[in-house]
Amino acid sequence: MTDTTVLSRRLGGQGLEVSAVGLGCMGMSQAYGPADEAESLATIDRALELGVNFLDTADAYGEGHNERLIARALSGRRERFVVATKFGITRDGPMAGSVSGRPDYVRSCCDASLARLGIEHIDLYYQHRVDPEVPIEETVGAMAGLVESGKVRYLGLSEASVESLERACAVHPISALQSEWSLWTRELEPEVLPAARRLGVGLVPYSPLGRGFLSGRIVSTADFTEDDFRRRNPRFLGENFERNLELVALVRQLAEEKGVTPAQLALAWLLAQGDDVVPIPGTKRRVTLEENAGAVHVGLSVAELERLSNLFPLGAWSGTRYPDAAYRYGQSPRRN
Repeated sequence: MTDTTVLSRRLGGQGLEVSAVGLGCMGMSQAYGPADEAESLATIDRALELGVNFLDTADAYGEGHNERLIARALSGRRERFVVATKFGITRDGPMAGSVSGRPDYVRSCCDASLARLGIEHIDLYYQHRVDPEVPIEETVGAMAGLVESGKVRYLGLSEASVESLERACAVHPISALQSEWSLWTRELEPEVLPAARRLGVGLVPYSPLGRGFLSGRIVSTADFTEDDFRRRNPRFLGENFERNLELVALVRQLAEEKGVTPAQLALAWLLAQGDDVVPIPGTKRRVTLEENAGAVHVGLSVAELERLSNLFPLGAWSGTRYPDAAYRYGQSPRRN
């Protein structure tokens, strides 16, 4: 059993300190097939033992189930965790799955998340997707009000554009930007990454292992259950899948040369991009958590980093990040 301890990093300039690797909890409630609640809770227990104290959830995950699950894990030890959750993707009604940044919606979502989580304040509160129909100044203004009232400590955005980040930071400091970033998704690097650093915003990469692909363990989509999101993800389909398998074989080869797992190599590459980067690989199993946490102790030389970056440049992987259906109602992973 791994006995390493994960060190901490700071997100933004407002004092938010978290473990250098976080735990994405979405898969404990949706998207990646069935989960065992007992194992999910044991995974959070093990995370704390390893020093992984940064839990990431959202009100939309499992239609509230994920926040209620985390509430059970927090019981009696709330102060030992840093809890991040999100609002913005509507959960019910005729427009379920659409995006809302209306100030009244912001406030109601926060109160509902606090109730489900069973806590008095949220450590990091993200807008899950920027609402193109509501000026971000209005949304962030409402979020700032939550900070003033003590319901939220720090603010974040997810999948935001440079313009949205700049406008948001003009209203209230933004501590973190959560966006997809990994060896297999590098679209934020040319423009969004330097803007975030100029504005003093920390980076929280989600899906840092390419939805499991960079682990090197996925060889066939037939292994996915019918309700697994990846059965409909373009990068896991047909010719895209076959082409991507060829690329992930290179990750596996480099990892073997280094004496680490492919997942650890991919996470180590991200961690080496800067001390303001805190990836949140998702898992619902202790054994995977332990593997991911070990990445903080994998050192990569300048030559190794350059080799990885050159092998997997922007656009190397085949297929879009999401199926077309995910772009409806403005719930677009394209940055707004």
